[in-house]
Amino acid sequence: MKLAATLLVLSFLFSDRASAQQIQSNQNLPPMNTSSDHYTFQLSDKVNRKKVSFKNRYGITLSGDLYLPKNADTKLLSALAISGPFGAVKEQSSGLYANQMAERGFIALAFDPSYTGESGGTPRNVASPDINTEDFSAAVDFLGLQKNTDRSKIGIIGICGFAGFALNATAVDKRIKAVATTSMYDMTRVMSKGYNNVVTVEQRTKTLEQLSQQRWNDAESEVYAPSTNNLPEKLTGGEPQFVKEYFDYYKTARRFHPRSINSNAAWTATSPLSFVNMPILSYIKEIAPRPILIIAGENAHSRYFSEDAYKIAAEPKELMIIPDAVHVDLYDQLGKIPFDKLTAFFKANLK
Repeated sequence: MKLAATLLVLSFLFSDRASAQQIQSNQNLPPMNTSSDHYTFQLSDKVNRKKVSFKNRYGITLSGDLYLPKNADTKLLSALAISGPFGAVKEQSSGLYANQMAERGFIALAFDPSYTGESGGTPRNVASPDINTEDFSAAVDFLGLQKNTDRSKIGIIGICGFAGFALNATAVDKRIKAVATTSMYDMTRVMSKGYNNVVTVEQRTKTLEQLSQQRWNDAESEVYAPSTNNLPEKLTGGEPQFVKEYFDYYKTARRFHPRSINSNAAWTATSPLSFVNMPILSYIKEIAPRPILIIAGENAHSRYFSEDAYKIAAEPKELMIIPDAVHVDLYDQLGKIPFDKLTAFFKANLK
């Protein structure tokens, strides 16, 4: 069922920033791995990984991978919960981050959010600013119950859309001692106002009318229709540069995963309804006095989300701009993701 306009498509149409960075040729990439049990990165030989599960406050069972440094001494360790990007799975970017941070001495949990990946919840492929914020706190619950975790030293990392949820979770959950974000999106803002806040009240009202009608269609059919506003299956050459960059990450052998919504599926068409009037950064100032590290690419179309969040947050806070980086570079490019900075930040503040 094709909606004439949704908030998600407005988000694509109203971007006025484009990176000059060229997408690498896919001709030299290896064949696509479509196996559901594969990871899009190599496990460090200094790290052990094991499957885990835990429940959130809504009773949804979340699936995660727990990364543990090998040969760690018997002292209690600092721990990190990591999720994102929005529409990705733990076998992609969040797992890569967890693997790197475990190599640096942290217990790290990468998890699939509710209704996605291997986590529970029906219907599938639904997002919620409330439930996805809760997912981070449930991950903190799990980490704090591990016998080798110092529960007074737990931090979180949010990537892309889960950066906003991470900030929201930290504001309300005082057990979280430090938070870092990379390539941040405020999903409630972009779905309500479009990129760079260009969506008018009239446009938003029209979209909400269409989404409200879609609810009737879903109720009558007893099926939640998928959105048709997804990444294209093929590039035609006329797409915005950042769409090409997303395509390169999700739709090619670079980091394709069959359980990833952005790689292989679609959000439900009515998912934006949960976001429009739920501004998740309303209480970001109340993270203080706990520290915030916000990281963004110099050429990222999403950079303004990070800069605006930094402006409204209270001290202590730090904004780090990565030279020559676009949004998706901070998903998987080890030469650009500042893992040494993340390590120093959490070692200094999880104490």
